[in-house]
Amino acid sequence: MSDELTLETVNDVLERAQFAADGLLPAIIQQWDTKEVLMLGYMNAEALTRTLTEGRVTFYSRSRQELWRKGDTSGHRQYVRTAALDCDRDALLVGVEQIGPACHTGTHSCFEVDPLVPRQGFSDD
Repeated sequence: MSDELTLETVNDVLERAQFAADGLLPAIIQQWDTKEVLMLGYMNAEALTRTLTEGRVTFYSRSRQELWRKGDTSGHRQYVRTAALDCDRDALLVGVEQIGPACHTGTHSCFEVDPLVPRQGFSDD
């Protein structure tokens, strides 16, 4: 028997996931092979179910109050390769095969838009 999640087996994950009071779970999207962080989105239970059982990333839009599947309008799809809840089960890490830019601004990663220059800390400080 496969451990791959299906509509019949995903309920266990939904029960373990710790959704915030607004019903959302933050989802960090990472390129599966290079581990580059691409973006952060939010999922409700339905978006999480679709992501884990359909092989494509689905988010919940906080501004539009609706589900949206990455790439349906832009063509910049995210194919699921890995997924894991964090130790507190209140955040999700999704490893994807990114097709095209991940960011709606057209950049590869959403974190290329506003780079900061923090003071670097070192272990001997």
